[in-house]
Amino acid sequence: MSKTKKVDPAAAPWQGPWRKYDILKEGVIALIVVALLSVGLAGIFSSPDEKALTFQGWATSAPENFFATTVGELAGTTESAGYGPPYNEGGDGVSVGPLNMQKLMGVRIPVNPADDFVITPLSSSQQSQETVDALKAWKDASADQQAAWATAFDDAVQATADEEGVLDLTKIEKGDYGPVPVLAGALTDMATSGAYDGVLLAQDPNGFYQMDHTKQILFMGDGSYLDDFGTVQNLQGNTWGMMNETGSYPGQAWLWLYSFWYQLPVFNALDDADPASMSAQLTASADALIFYIMGLLTILLVLLPFIPGLRSIPKWIPLHKLIWRDYYRSIRG
Repeated sequence: MSKTKKVDPAAAPWQGPWRKYDILKEGVIALIVVALLSVGLAGIFSSPDEKALTFQGWATSAPENFFATTVGELAGTTESAGYGPPYNEGGDGVSVGPLNMQKLMGVRIPVNPADDFVITPLSSSQQSQETVDALKAWKDASADQQAAWATAFDDAVQATADEEGVLDLTKIEKGDYGPVPVLAGALTDMATSGAYDGVLLAQDPNGFYQMDHTKQILFMGDGSYLDDFGTVQNLQGNTWGMMNETGSYPGQAWLWLYSFWYQLPVFNALDDADPASMSAQLTASADALIFYIMGLLTILLVLLPFIPGLRSIPKWIPLHKLIWRDYYRSIRG
């Protein structure tokens, strides 16, 4: 008894009608239609076109905050000063149990906030005699003396804050602050004039094309200017900021799985939460923990074909047969 030979429908000769097809004409029409749609939809829906944040804008709109942040850089009390690797040895970084990948990687992008953000920019441009003298006094002083001056002035500046955290620099008490007040004032004036923008880029030794904005972002992130803008534009982590563009525009939707974990209360403790609570401790290490969670999920995805049970899910839930129903109908025929 002979077996019936199965015929692949895709290999059978075409029995339908024939007509000429001009692929060039089709391509030109498609190009025109897509171009018109792109221009039309861009005109209707547009896209966020926020102006770049600048140090001039920061120093102009919030001079007290810029001044206080500058003092903090000199005192070593800002976030970037105590960040740790890969920028400096100011801290150990985020760890999960005995594993501290941040410290293990070491200092790969050296950043000294006091020198890189304040002293070097002031020294790189023409300054008043008062500022020149202040720079000399700072450079001639020992590290301990510099720290004493800057820390004392930083405390005095922060002491002027009211209940809402608003600073009043006119209420700074007199004290032995050395050249710190002059240096902070000079940098604020430099930023207000617009001369400071671009100065940090000039420190990049990588050649003509200056594309490394690490120092600008670190310095601006130490103050409230960048954070306030992120809050206004719904870009904070607790508002799914990781996957948003500015405003209400959709952004990198593929990052939703990362952003999802930050919305959980266990990784999103309130600012006034007890530091000893588990939620506060997990929130402090959220970046590292979520990195490991996503790494584990990625490994599971890669190993899916080899994990018993998980690899049988398509057999139990044959969703693929619904998607490719035409193919499965043809092979059954």
